[in-house]
Amino acid sequence: RGRGRPICCLARHGAGRGKKLSKKLFKVVKKAASAKALRRGVKEVVKALRKGESGLCIIAGDISPIDVISHLAVFCEEKDVPYVYVSSKAELGAASGTKRPTSCLLVVPGAGFDAQDKYDEAAKEVAAITPTF
Repeated sequence: RGRGRPICCLARHGAGRGKKLSKKLFKVVKKAASAKALRRGVKEVVKALRKGESGLCIIAGDISPIDVISHLAVFCEEKDVPYVYVSSKAELGAASGTKRPTSCLLVVPGAGFDAQDKYDEAAKEVAAITPTF
């Protein structure tokens, strides 16, 4: 396995292919982390989606075992939340302002979120590449 390559077969449809989208997403995540507009981890993301929060779901593609995150894409589709895979959980964790790798996160823009234009642009690109079934 190469460094930075997704282990998860689902992650082939993610932002890992285009470095530009990955960089945009990580910038949005950094802004959201400073504005406290993030939900980190599978448990928090699922809880937020169940409560009706919507935003942009970003999932790491190098999670093992895959069963940990396999239900997230289906759940996001049910809730009409755009989701995307990125190549590395370490990069996702670093962008969210933690030293720990993060398997997934949900960007929920709120009142104190000052990067709404970048968020909208990234969400539009993610919605364009999100597979629909």
